[in-house]
Amino acid sequence: LHSTSHHTLDYTAREDRAKGTESLLKHYIAVFDPTSGDLKVIEARKMVVRGLVRSRKAGDAEFAGLTERENRTEARDALGQAFGTKKAKRAIDSKKENAIDQGRSQDGTPRKLGAADLALMDSIKDSTANMATRDELQAVLDQARPVPKGNYQAEDVEDVYNPREIIGTEVLNAIPIFDWQEKTKKGEPIEVVSRFVANRVSRVAAGENASLRLKILRYYLWLIIFYNSARMGKERGTKSIAQRDKLREQMTPAPEVVIENIRRKFSDNGVMRKLHMDLLFTHCCVFASIIDSFDVDTYDIKEDLKLEQKQINQYFQETGARTRQSKKGDTTIHFAKLSIPLIFPRLRAHRQR
Repeated sequence: LHSTSHHTLDYTAREDRAKGTESLLKHYIAVFDPTSGDLKVIEARKMVVRGLVRSRKAGDAEFAGLTERENRTEARDALGQAFGTKKAKRAIDSKKENAIDQGRSQDGTPRKLGAADLALMDSIKDSTANMATRDELQAVLDQARPVPKGNYQAEDVEDVYNPREIIGTEVLNAIPIFDWQEKTKKGEPIEVVSRFVANRVSRVAAGENASLRLKILRYYLWLIIFYNSARMGKERGTKSIAQRDKLREQMTPAPEVVIENIRRKFSDNGVMRKLHMDLLFTHCCVFASIIDSFDVDTYDIKEDLKLEQKQINQYFQETGARTRQSKKGDTTIHFAKLSIPLIFPRLRAHRQR
C-alpha cells in the first residue's frame, strides 16, 4: 500500500511475513453492523508502515525575505546535515541552538528583540567589557617575550639594547680581557670553542670601543660554554647544567660573580627549561648584533648553538631584527639586521571558517 496524501511525507505499508512456526499464526477481527445485524470475520494481516520525507524543490516563497548570505548559510548547513560528519553536524546544531533568532515581521522587516533577548545582550556586553583588545594582548605578549631588557622606544638602534643593563655593570667590569688583548697584539691565535668568537676576536680587539666589545664577546663565549656543557634533563625538554667545579674549569678564567650571574639568569635549581634556553639564545643574538654592528651573518652563531636556520631566524626576529638571505655563487648567506623601527612577531589571527 502507498499513500501520498500527506503534504511532506510518503507512507508505504508492506505485509510483514512471519517466519518459522509463526507463519501459521493468523489474526482475525470481527466487524458487526448494528443496522443489519450482520457479523463479518476478516483476516487482519500484520503490516509494517514506513514514512519517508518527500524530496522536493524549495519554492521561492520559502526564501522570501532572506539575504543572499542567509541563503548560502542555509544551503551550507543543509549540506552539512545531509553529508557531514558527526562532528560537523554537532557544530551546526550547536550554532543553531546558541543563535539569537531575531525573527521577522509579516512585512519582512526584522522583528524587535524582546526583553529577555535585550537582557541577554546586556549581560554579554557587561561580561566582555573588560576583555583585552588585540593591541593589549600584543603588548602583554611583547612584555613576556624571553628577550633581554631593551629600550624599545629608542630612536637609534645603538640605544635599544644596552649591554651594561643586560649583563650588569658589576659583572661586566669583572670580565677579564687582558689575555686576549696581549695575544692579539702579538698576533698569536686565540683558540676558543665558538666559531663566532674565533672569527671576530682579532677584528674586535683592533676596532673602536675594543674593551667593552671584547667583554661582550667573552660573555657570549661563556654563554655558549654554559649551554653546551649542559646535558639532557630528567624532564622532557629540559637540560641539567654542569656542576660548579666543572663550570669553573670549562669557563676559566671566568670570575665567580660571572659564573653565578649566568647560573641564576639561565637556570633554576640546576635545571634549564625552555624559557631559560630561549632567553639564552636571544641574549646571544643581541650580543652578536652588537658585535657585528647590528647586521649579522647568522651562520657562526647557528653553529655555536647547534640550531637549524629556521630556529635561529626566529630567535633574531624575537629581538626585533629582520632576516634576509643573499646568494654568493652557489652559497646562500643568511643575515639578521636590527634597525629602527623594530619589528616583533605578531599574534596570529585564526582564519575564520
